[in-house]
Amino acid sequence: MNMTSFRRQGEWLVTTVDALNEQGASIDPDRYPPLRAGSHPHIVRQRLLALALFPEKWVNRLFSVGGIQCTDQSILLRAFEPADKQKELSYRLAQLPAAHERCEAPVLYEDDWCVVFDKPSGMPVHPNGPGHRGTLDEAAARYALLRGDPLPMKHIHRLDDDTSGPVLYAKNELAQLRLDESMREKRIDREYEAIVQGQLRNFSGKIDAPIGKDRHHGARRRVSPGGDHAVTHYEVVRQGSGWARLRLRLETGRTHQIRVHMSHIGHPLAGDDLYGGRTEVIRHQALRGARLTFPHPFTGDPVQVDCPEPAWFSSLAAKLAL
Repeated sequence: MNMTSFRRQGEWLVTTVDALNEQGASIDPDRYPPLRAGSHPHIVRQRLLALALFPEKWVNRLFSVGGIQCTDQSILLRAFEPADKQKELSYRLAQLPAAHERCEAPVLYEDDWCVVFDKPSGMPVHPNGPGHRGTLDEAAARYALLRGDPLPMKHIHRLDDDTSGPVLYAKNELAQLRLDESMREKRIDREYEAIVQGQLRNFSGKIDAPIGKDRHHGARRRVSPGGDHAVTHYEVVRQGSGWARLRLRLETGRTHQIRVHMSHIGHPLAGDDLYGGRTEVIRHQALRGARLTFPHPFTGDPVQVDCPEPAWFSSLAAKLAL
């Protein structure tokens, strides 16, 4: 379906009565009569569902809260509802005054529907315990508040605390539904770079090994026959004396997947002491997100976001001649 007739107008996603009627040329007019100026929201809801432009769950929720309107010539859908006012106030009071404590994340891509942040190494995506401060979720909420557009920012995927790179956020409920579906259908592609110990015999390969919890260590994961399906693809970018720089792509998104898989084949990440990596060259795992590709949550068009190489990764690669 053609989505170009829709535009944002404050809290509303707006199109015209004529545009929706034109898109419904193949719809049974007896069952779904054409829209007219001032059509009842129920009639608009029926037509939206027949056109299958949006998830049924979302359309029905909008209708139930008065989020569908029809004026003389326009159809309005309340797609850009601000975040909960109490949460907004809490973020403003708790976060905005603490300028010296802030750890910001650069924006790599943004539009009305989603935003991609460049998460620094050492910043958690979300709180790991009571009172935890300095998360990417907080930085995202603060960013929206300071721009005067306090939409409910929700992360779609995560990175380990010490892994840097792009993290995708939905800016409204419709975007979240669509992007969550893309994650489930494995249509969000994540590419990484890592520096690992040793030299690999094969310059490319696929690691297909299930990952489960390590019952002897709460924070660790391990390759286990009873674990969850996990597949990692790797390619050698450059090899040096005792170290290698890799490009990796995930088919699945298990906790610590790259770290577990590389350790499993005898090439733990530099600095990753949890999985056997040496720490004399760096104090955290040498892993960064390099590229994120996803279908846009509104248009469906492919979006590719490249993440600049952080200084710590460049410095380590130079030090190891990689």
